[in-house]
Amino acid sequence: MAAPSNLGTSVLVVEDDPDAREALCDLLQSWGAQVSEAADGAEALRRIEDAPPDLALVDLGLPGIDGLEVARRARGTEQGRKPFLVALTGYSDALARKAAEDAGFDLHLSKPVDPVALEKLLTRRRRR
Repeated sequence: MAAPSNLGTSVLVVEDDPDAREALCDLLQSWGAQVSEAADGAEALRRIEDAPPDLALVDLGLPGIDGLEVARRARGTEQGRKPFLVALTGYSDALARKAAEDAGFDLHLSKPVDPVALEKLLTRRRRR
């Protein structure tokens, strides 16, 4: 897999599992993304409000404010459609996908994240 070079894209990783969050952040940083992270929904919403990233990878199963509510609230901010929201979850059935879409997510990726699919997503987002 050829890593995208010099992404220059800001990415927020919202994941409550510290090992998974660290691994994803490390991968994104190795591709040149500007990465910030949050371990729960409340922290994610603060980061989105303070400095909206280009892209947010949001786990749905977060403690406290879950990922679906993060998307709903993020879509209600002054930034409107920013950031591009990606649901990142172990739930990949039709109901989970529909719930993510209804909450305001732009895309749904199943865990474990396929690095090739993530690379394609980042490359497409960079071209916009």
